[in-house]
Amino acid sequence: MEKMATRKAYGQALVEIGSENQNLVVMDADLSGSTMTKEFKKVYPERFFNMGIAEQDLYAAAAGLALSGKVVCASTFAMFAAGRAFEIIRNSIGYTGANVKICATHAGITVGEDGASHQTFEDLALMRTIPKMTVVNPSDGVSAKKLIKQAVAMDGPCYIRLGRAEVPVFYEEDADISLGKGNLLKDGKDVTIIATGIMVNEAMMAASDLEKEGISARVIDMHTIKPLDEEIILKAAKETGKVVTAEEHSVIGGLGSAVAEVVVKNCPVKMAMVGQMDTFGESGKPDQLKEKYGMTSKDIYEKVKSLF
Repeated sequence: MEKMATRKAYGQALVEIGSENQNLVVMDADLSGSTMTKEFKKVYPERFFNMGIAEQDLYAAAAGLALSGKVVCASTFAMFAAGRAFEIIRNSIGYTGANVKICATHAGITVGEDGASHQTFEDLALMRTIPKMTVVNPSDGVSAKKLIKQAVAMDGPCYIRLGRAEVPVFYEEDADISLGKGNLLKDGKDVTIIATGIMVNEAMMAASDLEKEGISARVIDMHTIKPLDEEIILKAAKETGKVVTAEEHSVIGGLGSAVAEVVVKNCPVKMAMVGQMDTFGESGKPDQLKEKYGMTSKDIYEKVKSLF
């Protein structure tokens, strides 16, 4: 199976969008080689701005450009965007409704060797609390490209979470993927696994293992955390009676919390969550870290089994 980091898909998408949208401006905090905004810089240097290692300045300037009529994609690592620049993003971008797309890379445990200081598990939680903020977490290269293009086309602020490591590409190029709508990847009647980001592929593998034991698992890719597709969640809860969420993020405030908020108010069912269990990470190989901190297909499998 082909593999691609979602940050690489981001770099490719920027070049494609840039040829069609002369109003697009791309900004970075001295990490263009890592965030892949360097691809846009090569082709459209006059529309690219390196703001240096000054994330608050980056997002304040991005807000100014957006409020002057530009559409802006502004990038750095997720820890520095959601963490260091949170106040600026809240007040200058969220509050004003500025047309800025916060395209944050290197999120989650799979940052790997960069360690706990760079492994953000709080970004989805923080961003979904900001009014007017759309929050997106693509699962592979194809969905990343499609969702980034849709985010740039929409008006208003958007947080897009992208990863460092290569992940399997399982969507076909002609797949129907839309902001705000979860994707049913596999139907099932006994339990629903709702996953986001790199955990979608893990969910599909877990569903395959469960099938061998006679457990029919429905799998949903919830690439848009906000606005959340409540319809697909409630349909799944009513029809399968059990829900497991899976995310490369803290189980506090992210996908699991968002799904639970919908389920508990409308259709209470048995639930379990897979994700970072209220701990910091550490330096290590991405696959080893995923295993140690419980974010693999095996962990999803075990959480599903615990509901029966």
